[in-house]
Amino acid sequence: MSILVVADVVDDVLLPSTFSAITAARQIAALAGSDVHLLLTGHQFDSSLEVASKAGCDRVFVASSDALADRNPESVAATILALNPNEYTHYLFSSTNFGKSVAPRVSAKLDVAQFSDVTAVRSESTFERRTYAGNVIVCVEALNKVKVLTVRSAAFARTPASETKAEIEACPAVEHPNRSRVKERFADKSDRPDLASAKIIVSGGRGLGSKENYENVLTPLADKLGAALGASRAAVDSGFASNDHQVGQTGKIVAPDVYVAIGLSGAIQHLAGMRDSKLIVAVNSDPDAPIFGVADVGLVADLFEVIPQWVVMA
Repeated sequence: MSILVVADVVDDVLLPSTFSAITAARQIAALAGSDVHLLLTGHQFDSSLEVASKAGCDRVFVASSDALADRNPESVAATILALNPNEYTHYLFSSTNFGKSVAPRVSAKLDVAQFSDVTAVRSESTFERRTYAGNVIVCVEALNKVKVLTVRSAAFARTPASETKAEIEACPAVEHPNRSRVKERFADKSDRPDLASAKIIVSGGRGLGSKENYENVLTPLADKLGAALGASRAAVDSGFASNDHQVGQTGKIVAPDVYVAIGLSGAIQHLAGMRDSKLIVAVNSDPDAPIFGVADVGLVADLFEVIPQWVVMA
């Protein structure tokens, strides 16, 4: 029996979240004595195949088709289920928008429960996940023979590259008759690190006051530190930053080496998305702001005076 990891691939790049899912799969495989297989779905793969072959999996399957070019969840789910259903005991996805779209379709077709946002593996059928905005860790047991999981990337280290290359095999790509179709795509293009995998994140909240302040205050500091830019939900709702920058329970879950929270009060839903950061630095004029409850380094000060000084000294 085997474990299948469904890769998250965008523009021929294997996203870091895929390697975290592979780490979780390898932990399960060590307990169950299983092989780990990786499935890439999409169109026109090139460099990602070389990376996938060294990702530490026993076999790599590739389903390439025009119908999968936009990674529509209906066709991806159908392609996954077209593989030998008796082969797999576990289906693993990263907890990205892609994984969250495909995993429920797979679990529904298999008529099994789905376990979302897994943060630790206890056994081949027992897993940890956070609830109540990350304040409670629960241990859940999957009673179904087949397990469908989404994995929180921040909770698992990236699996190291393997010296042994796995063989790449083609598999059928299935087009769902009622699949959704992407007509147009809008995305922010930036040379900054990806928010989900960045080692340093500079994040701003409502205390910045405006979009102009968000850009004028945070951007120079992020440039100096080589950091990704983040934002609280309040900042996003106020139009300071796009939704792609949102960190929190309803945004992206991150765990960088350094998280710099500027003008950010620390609402519970935001803390759920960044509390696993290794070092949290907070700047806020309110000494009672909840963010200071989780910060390793806190500074009660006017951010408009302090941050420009940091930029000069950095």
